[in-house]
Amino acid sequence: MASRALRIFTVLGLETSCDETAAAVVRGTAPGPGEILSNVVLSQIEEHRAYGGVVPEIAARAHVESIDAIVEQALAEAGLPLGDVDAVAATAGPGLIGGVMVGLMTAKALALAGGKPLVAVNHLEAHALTARLTEGIGFPYLLLLISGGHCQLLAVEGVGRFRLYGTTIDDAVGEAFDKAAKILALPYPGGPKIEALARQGDAKRVALPRPLLGREGADFSFAGLKTALRQIAARKEFAGADLAAAFQQAVIDVLVDRSRAAMKMFSRDFPESASPAFVVAGGVAANRAIGEALSALARAQGFAAKIPPPGLCTDNAAMIAWAGVERCQLGLFDMLAAAPKARWPLTARLAGP
Repeated sequence: MASRALRIFTVLGLETSCDETAAAVVRGTAPGPGEILSNVVLSQIEEHRAYGGVVPEIAARAHVESIDAIVEQALAEAGLPLGDVDAVAATAGPGLIGGVMVGLMTAKALALAGGKPLVAVNHLEAHALTARLTEGIGFPYLLLLISGGHCQLLAVEGVGRFRLYGTTIDDAVGEAFDKAAKILALPYPGGPKIEALARQGDAKRVALPRPLLGREGADFSFAGLKTALRQIAARKEFAGADLAAAFQQAVIDVLVDRSRAAMKMFSRDFPESASPAFVVAGGVAANRAIGEALSALARAQGFAAKIPPPGLCTDNAAMIAWAGVERCQLGLFDMLAAAPKARWPLTARLAGP
């Protein structure tokens, strides 16, 4: 096992869980950092803009139409033929099942044709391990995973080993941003539009609730905040910029409060960790105001904030390839019969040999 852990792996990764068709080649060894040889992402924003959100059937068809060319481009930019990679990794879930099937089936075909092992990656674990790809941090560390479909606080103890501290009881934070953008008549994708508009507003002009603030535990709730925003916006008493600023600040206050609670839990569970890392991952981690607030919290609580670059916070294949590297080093390969999953919580046992 010791010699295997030292081996450098080169992995081709595929990501098709939502509305990005992506392929990347990453080389490295745990705990990182790794070397990103290529990272190609084709967004489907224009295809979904007219509908105000991702349409699963359109997304799956777009993946089918573009995946082969994206893989070819990733290999070409890496300067490697398929025969020179050590394994093929792909998102096997969670996500839109049609899209997940496209990427996983493509990976199976490439693995079979090239005689390479397959790694079926949990998309959430890939987000969780991204800070090891970029900065080589060690286990354990505290993770805040914030994206369109997920909002969780977890201790990351190792590959496939997670301890859940808190999760959303209704909307995920990214979902809340998208719904708030619709309330304010902002175009898709809503999150970046809210962030941009909020810079022009004054959050103090609008009173919005902070659900579960100060409550025991580290769970989240955003449905009530969204409802309050809708009711206030309907009265047309405030400028859109002020509403956006107030909404974003309410989200920040909740994230900071819940993260502070999880930091106390982590310090209790891992007292030997000196200056532990606090990793913020997922698409919403690209929001600068949220990142700054969480970084300030980490400093105050004795944690080292680690937020990957924006391009590695949103969905990408470099994180999938790196998760493949990590699992390859542990001998965690998958059979070609590995099934796609629409739901795959991190606290479930991950697939292994």
